[in-house]
Amino acid sequence: MAHGPWWKSAVVYQIYPRSFADTDGDGIGDLEGITRHLDHLKWLGVDAIWISPFFRSPMADFGYDVSDYCDVDPVFGTLDDFDRLVEEAHERGLRVIIDWVPNHTSDRHPWFVESRSSRDDPKRDWYVWVDGTPDQPPNNWKAAFSTTDPAWTWDDATDQWYLHLFLPEQPDLNWRNPEVVAAMHDTLRFWLDRGVDGFRMDVIHALVKQPNFPDVDDPWLSTDRLDEPATHERIRGFRELLDSYPDDRVSVGEVFILSTAKVVEYYGNDDELHLAFNFPALFAPWDAAKWRKRIDRVVEEFDPREAWPTWVLSNHDNPRHRTRYGGSEGRARAAAVLLLTLRGTPFMYQGEELGLTDADVPPDQTVDPGGRDGARAPIPWNPAPGHGWAGDPWLPWPPEAGTRNVEAERADPGSVLHLYRRLLAARGASPALQLGTWTPIDSPDGVIAYERTYDDDRRVVIVNFTEDEKPVGLPGDWTVEVASDGVGEGGPYAGTIGGDQAVIVKS
Repeated sequence: MAHGPWWKSAVVYQIYPRSFADTDGDGIGDLEGITRHLDHLKWLGVDAIWISPFFRSPMADFGYDVSDYCDVDPVFGTLDDFDRLVEEAHERGLRVIIDWVPNHTSDRHPWFVESRSSRDDPKRDWYVWVDGTPDQPPNNWKAAFSTTDPAWTWDDATDQWYLHLFLPEQPDLNWRNPEVVAAMHDTLRFWLDRGVDGFRMDVIHALVKQPNFPDVDDPWLSTDRLDEPATHERIRGFRELLDSYPDDRVSVGEVFILSTAKVVEYYGNDDELHLAFNFPALFAPWDAAKWRKRIDRVVEEFDPREAWPTWVLSNHDNPRHRTRYGGSEGRARAAAVLLLTLRGTPFMYQGEELGLTDADVPPDQTVDPGGRDGARAPIPWNPAPGHGWAGDPWLPWPPEAGTRNVEAERADPGSVLHLYRRLLAARGASPALQLGTWTPIDSPDGVIAYERTYDDDRRVVIVNFTEDEKPVGLPGDWTVEVASDGVGEGGPYAGTIGGDQAVIVKS
C-alpha cells in the first residue's frame, strides 16, 4: 500500500454544521448531529471531516465572526459535545479538521471591545486603526460582499477608522503585532490539545496588509494589498507549531488568489502550508479544454516544488457544481469521477454525494450577507416531511429532498450516493489513485484521459465532457472498475466512452 502523510491519500468531507443535522429542535444543525451521522460517513468511505466554524459568534457571518475562539457556540452544543465528536470520529478512523478564522474577529470579541474603548488601551494595536476624517476612508479598498462599501468603518468614539475586509462586524486583526501572533497561537494549541487533526485556515493569504495602505487597481480582496512577505513568515510560525505535535497535524489554507503560481508559493519550501486550496478549477465551466488547462497549470507549478495539490468542486461559498453545470446529473456524476481520481487531495462538500442542486431561497428567507444561502441548504436524511431534522430548518430544503436524501439513495444501488461509495472504495484500494503519478493520454476533443501509476498498480481515467459517445482506445485489456452511470462495471472496456460518462479502468 502507498505510504505518506495521511492527508495526502485522504478524502476530506466538508461539514457546514448549521445545515448538516439538527438534534435539539431549533432548526440549526449541531455537533451532536454530526456525531450521530459519523457511521454514515464511515460507510460512505471518506477519511476526514472538516467542520466549518462552530465557535461562539454573534453570527453576522454565520460563525466567521468569532467572539471566542476557545468555546463552542451554544447553538451548536458544548465543548463536551465537541470532545465526544472527536473521540467518536477517531474511534471510526476519521480525522477531524476544524475551521480557524485568523484574519478577523467579531466586533464583540473582548479583544476588540477593549481595542475600541480607547486609543490608549493596551489592545488598541491588536487591530488595524488609521487616522483620517469621517468623510474620507483611508484608501479605495472595498469590503467583501459589496462592490461599493469601503473596507473601513469610522469609529466616532475614538475618531479613527478600523479595517474590515469583510463586514463591519468583522474587524481585522493586526498580524504585525507580536502579541496578536502569540494569542492566536494559543487558540491553535487549545484545539490541538483537544485532539484535532488540523485546521482549514480561512482567508490565510490576507493576514498581513501592505504598509501605508495604498490604493490598488482591484480594490476587492486584491492580491496587491494582501500578498505580503510577512504573511508567509506568520504561516511558517503556524507550520512550526503544528509540526511540534505528533500524528501529522495538517494546515489547509484558503488562498483565494486565482493564480496557481501564486497559490503554490504558500507551500513555501515545505515549511508553510501543508495544503492550499487552488480555486481556478472550482470556477471552471464543464469544458474539457478549460479543465485540462487547469490541470496542466497544477502540474507545471506544483510538481517542481514537490507540493501536493487539492481539488474541490463545491463548498459553502459557491453554488454546487451540479447547479453550475446546468443541473445535469450525468455531468455531476462524471465530475465526481474527475474529483476523486486527480493527483492530490480531494475535498467533498456535504450533499455532493446526493447529487443536490442549490435550494431556491425566496428573498424573504435570504439571510447570508454574501448571497450563498442556496448552497447551504439543509441535508435531507430521509423522505419524511421533516427529512430527519428535529425542527424546521433555518433555510429551505434543496430540490427533490423527498428522493434525494440519504435513506432513499442508500436503498437505490443506482443512486449518486452509491456512485460516490464505489469511487471512494476504488480510490481507497488503489495506491495509484491515492499517490500515483499522473500522465495524460491522447484523447479526442471534449475528453480528458490520464493514467495513474504507483509501482505495479495502474488505473486509467477517462472523462467525457460532451453529450456524444467518443472513441478512446487503450492498448491491452482493461476492465471497467467504476463507471459514472454504472454501465459496464466489471466488464471489459470496449474502447468508447459514453456522453457525459466517466470511467475508471484497470488492467
